[in-house]
Amino acid sequence: MEITPQQTGLFGVHVTGFDHTTATEGDIERLKEAVYTRKIAVLKNQHLDPGQFLALGRRLGRPETYYEPMYHHPDHPEVFVSSNVPEGGRQIGVPRTGKFWHADYQFMPDPFGITLIHPQVVPRKNRGTYFIDMGAAHRRLPQELKDAVAGARCRHSVRKYFKIRPHDVYRPLSEIIEEVEVKTPSVVQPATFVHPFTGETVLYLSEGFTVGIEDADGRPLDEDLLPRLFAATGQTDETFRDENIHLQTFEKGDLLVWDNRSLIHRALHTSAPEPTVSHRVTVHDSRPLFDGLGAA
Repeated sequence: MEITPQQTGLFGVHVTGFDHTTATEGDIERLKEAVYTRKIAVLKNQHLDPGQFLALGRRLGRPETYYEPMYHHPDHPEVFVSSNVPEGGRQIGVPRTGKFWHADYQFMPDPFGITLIHPQVVPRKNRGTYFIDMGAAHRRLPQELKDAVAGARCRHSVRKYFKIRPHDVYRPLSEIIEEVEVKTPSVVQPATFVHPFTGETVLYLSEGFTVGIEDADGRPLDEDLLPRLFAATGQTDETFRDENIHLQTFEKGDLLVWDNRSLIHRALHTSAPEPTVSHRVTVHDSRPLFDGLGAA
């Protein structure tokens, strides 16, 4: 296995010669170290079926099954499917997922550390995913904003981008909203935390899932603070030229592994419809998202 820095973008490495069926525990630790320190590892020449992809994920940690079944692969529910290509006359997975800044499972009480994406059908144009390293973004914040988030807590919810499910058709909107709030109530986490593997301070918020910011006693902070933080970290830049934004491209046979603790991401969807399918596996590694998770 060889790990080399990417030649373009702000961060990331390419990994060649990796085979999850023969990789040693030392290989796995080297891969995870690259993910934590370089944020994204692109495993080259990976042509895996869903079961093999899931087996690779299990080498890195404990897979988390997404809480909504409509995203599940029919044979391997731990595999999340994003697809606009019907199979056998029926829709498998959900099309056009993730077109907003977020960290995976940020709205849940126990988010996981590592995300894996294995593109299956790759569009010819506009393929890739935008990322922001929220550790680096925190370092670049003006001191007044660093001071404002120190000791603060953020409230996260799925309500803003919840996708209507097939069985929601004809249901009253109020009933759907009530179910969302009961099934996935908002969670509160520190606005910043220390990454358990790198020691860096991570700013933990996103335009997609963060709906409020408050002090340590639960009192709401200035309503302008969140928009200012979104802007300062690059999340409101629709040109995607902000210094914090990294575009990660991929090709058939690539498999992306990234640090879900410190990265937020946003899908780059094609302007004209093209077939696209990707599989996702998300895993809890050997530590919680941050030490003290659940104490907020």
